[in-house]
Parts: sequence; C-alpha cells; structure tokens
Amino acid sequence: MPHAWSVPAMEGRGAGGIRRRAPEFRRPSRRRLPGWIWWLVGIFLVVGLMLFVLHHNQKEQFRPPLIDKGSEIEVTHHEKVNFTEELLSSTSFARQLADQMTLAKAYVILAKEHGNLQLAWELISQIRNCQRLLSEGAVSGRAISQEEAHPIITRLAQLIYKAQDSHYDISTTIVTLKSHALALEERAKAAVVQTAEFGQLAAESLPKNLHCLTVKLTEEWLKNPKHRSRSEEHRNSTRLVDNNLYHFAIFSDNVLATSVVVNSTVSNANHPQQLVFHVVTDRIHYGAMSTWFLINDFKGCTVEVRCIDEFMWLNAAASPLVRQLSEMETQGFYYGGSKHLEREIKFHNPKFVSLLNHLRFYIPQILPNLEKVVFLDDDVVVQKDLTQLFSIELHGNVIGAVETCLESFHRYHKYLNFSQPVISSKIDPHTCGWAFGMNIFDLIAWRKANATALYHYWQEQNADLLLWRTGTLPAGLLTFYGLMEPLDRRWHVLGLGYDVDIDDRLIESAAVVHYNGNMKPWLKLAIRRYKYIWERNINFSHSYVRECMLH
Repeated sequence: MPHAWSVPAMEGRGAGGIRRRAPEFRRPSRRRLPGWIWWLVGIFLVVGLMLFVLHHNQKEQFRPPLIDKGSEIEVTHHEKVNFTEELLSSTSFARQLADQMTLAKAYVILAKEHGNLQLAWELISQIRNCQRLLSEGAVSGRAISQEEAHPIITRLAQLIYKAQDSHYDISTTIVTLKSHALALEERAKAAVVQTAEFGQLAAESLPKNLHCLTVKLTEEWLKNPKHRSRSEEHRNSTRLVDNNLYHFAIFSDNVLATSVVVNSTVSNANHPQQLVFHVVTDRIHYGAMSTWFLINDFKGCTVEVRCIDEFMWLNAAASPLVRQLSEMETQGFYYGGSKHLEREIKFHNPKFVSLLNHLRFYIPQILPNLEKVVFLDDDVVVQKDLTQLFSIELHGNVIGAVETCLESFHRYHKYLNFSQPVISSKIDPHTCGWAFGMNIFDLIAWRKANATALYHYWQEQNADLLLWRTGTLPAGLLTFYGLMEPLDRRWHVLGLGYDVDIDDRLIESAAVVHYNGNMKPWLKLAIRRYKYIWERNINFSHSYVRECMLH
C-alpha cells in the first residue's frame, strides 16, 4: 500500500521537480480581441485628438485680451465724458435737465408772486433734485442715463404744465422777468453809487494809526519848548533861499506820507545835503509835522515846515477860491449832502478845494526868492535822483510835466466843458492833458507870464462850476495852457492808486511813482502789489511808529 500511494505522487511532478496544479485549479487562458476592433479604436483616438487640437487653436485665436485691474481703471478714466459738451448737446439728458431747470426757476418766481407757495415749493424741490443729479454727473464725469433723468424730467414737465395751466403764460413770464430785470438794474445802480460813497469816505478818512502818530507828535511839540525854538532857528537859514541848492515843495497834512516823500527823495539823491524841502501844512498838523522833521535826520537835508495861516495875503480879497469857499452854496456842495446822486461822488471831496491842495498855484508867492522848484504830491514815492530835473530846458515854459493822453483819452475835452464859449473860443479841445504830482516849475517864467493871475481869472469864470466840476487839474490845464513843457514818461508813472495792471518794468524804470486814486498806500484798501514800494521808505523801528503799530 505504501508503494502504490507514492507512484502517483511522482507522476504529478515535472522534470524539474516542480509540482503541477490539477487542471481544475489552473487559470483560464486570455482571449485576444479581433484586429478590426483595435483598428476602429485607433481611428477614434486619432480623430478625437485632431478635434481637440483644432478646438484649442480656435479658443486661443478669439480669446479677448487679459486686462488687469490697474489698466481697467485707466481705460475707464480716459473714457470720462466732457460734461460741458454734454450740457451743450441738444440730445443729452443733461441739456434737457438744465433747460427744464431754468424754466422751472422762472415759474418759481411767478408762483411766489401769485401766492402759490405749494407749487413754488414743489418746483424748488425738483430743481434741487435736478441740481444734485447734474452735480453728480459733473463730478463722476459720466453721461446721465435715461433711467436717472426720466423721473425728474417727467415731474418737472408736470409741474411746468401745471404752472402754465395756472395762466403763467409766456407773455406774463416776459413781463414779470422784465420788471425783475429793471428792478435789479436799479439796485445795481444804487449799489454802484453806494460803493463810490463808501470808497470816497475811506479815501478821505485818516487811519487811526496815522492819527495816533499825529497825536503823539503834537503832544511832544507842546511839552518840549526846545522844538519850537529850533523851528524858529531853521526859519532863518540861508539855505532856504540859496538858488544853488535843489528846492522841493510839498503841501500836505499827512505827516507819514510827507516823510515818505522826503525820505525817498534823499535816499536816491547823489548829494542829499544839497536838497531843501519846503513843507506847508495846516494849523492842526503844524506841531506834529514840525516835531517829526526835528527829531529825525534825513541824511543832512534841510526841511522847512510852515503853516498855511502864516500867508496873510491868502484871503478872500486876493483869492477867488477863498472867497468861493466862504459862500454857503459852495460849502453845501463840498461839505454837505448832495441831492443829485448821479453826479460823481469824487467831485464832492473837500480835499479837491482845500487851500493846501491849491497852494501849488501860489508857489512864487510862497517862495519869492527862488528860481526853480520841483513840486511833489504827498502820495508819490521817488526812486531816482531828481536833481537832474533842474537841468532840463523848459524853453521858456512855466511847468514841466508828463503828458497823459493816449489817442482820445485824457485830452482837454475830457476835463473841461467846451459847450461854454469862454473855453471853446480860447482852448483847443484836442490838446494833450498832463499830470500834477511831480512837476518842475520855472518861477522866473511864472512871474513873467503872471500865471497866478491866469489861475484867478479861470477860478472867477468857474464860480458857478460850469467850466469844470472841481479839482486842481482842470484849473492847471487852463492856467498853464501853452506854458507846459512835456517830460519823458519815465519821470512820472501814475495809477498806483487805482490800476492793478501796471507793467513792473515801467514801475522799476520810473523816477517817481504816483498813487493817484482812492487806494492810497497808507489805507487798508491800498493795492497790495504796490504797497511795499511805499512801506520800504518808513522807519518801522522808530519808537512812535512802533507804539502806533503802523506796520
């Protein structure tokens, strides 16, 4: 039995001694797919790959360019609309809103006048909505869309129709708006007159700082007798009548302004010790003016201060102006209220008829021993050496002045009434005008021509103010007619008291700049652009100036 069992076992082994599995335990053999199936699968794969490649190329070709956020914002910024063009376009909603808003504003006025406050309130509400939408469009720089504009346009159209239905028709609107325009025009005229009055009051007034300086100097004059004795000593100086020196005349009641004129003149002079100033002021400011020039040194020049009351010859018997000022009617015109508001306010300025202002016509009487004098207004600043003026040949004329005519402007017919035969028969209306403020006078020629008598003649002729309104320039144009020698324009540049557009190069080249006009440099309403020229000639470190806070 053992042998029989072992033989079959030996039969189940291979040649290598490896035991084989029984047939029932063997793996089934794999079946191969037919070849045509493999060909079909390959064809499908190739076609699918070709379709994929073709589709991918088409997507790359038509894909939009990629834009980052920064570039997108930049494009949006460049595509902002011009809102001004939107308002001018007849097809834009912004234009429609603006037109309806303008019409609605007119109906608001009509509704208020007729007592329909509810309609006026509704119109105002829609006008505000319209303004808000327009402002948002202007700020964002985008066009107003129909969705935004439609509700407001519709509501405004309904309200405008309601207003028209209330008999606020076009004719009524025109009449009402015309009446409003006339009323506004009258208010504008009244405002212009009022502005002129206030401006004139400001020009005539003395700032409190300057008044403070005058008070302190007057107090010093009264407390210190030495000032009065020194003033009397200066009166006897031989320099005051020496024709080898350079003499200047200033007539003013403004201490600081006179000081600026003197200081700017001596600062620009090559030999300031050869300059002599003859200052005339009124009784009120005489002490202050004398004290100021006694306690301050102006580079060795001589300054004489006199009071107008000393001129006993200046009276009603000798001067037509003094006589006219004593008349009640003339006093009312210059020192009282005027019933004729249409007349220019400036012509009622008492300064134009003050004796100080007219002393320029009496220089030979004031300075009888002198041959040549330069006259300076108190609102000028000197920038060059003026001693050269004394060597200018006047060719026998009395006065040297800078002409101011430009084409038809500032000629004689602009200052004088040529409808009066006494003027039209003697004067050429197209004669070029000239300026006071910086003038050289030949007093020998003056006395020879008896120019002061000519001045008196014309003042007598203008007793009723029909030849000219007021002021010294018209009287000067007549007095020195045919006796004026034109000077180079650079000697005297005018307009710093009213003209804001003077060329800087012209100002720099000027020997004298003149603040003629109401905007004087010592006033708050002065033109700031020119004020530094005047202020640089003030010693702000002076104790009195500091105490009055003039800077």
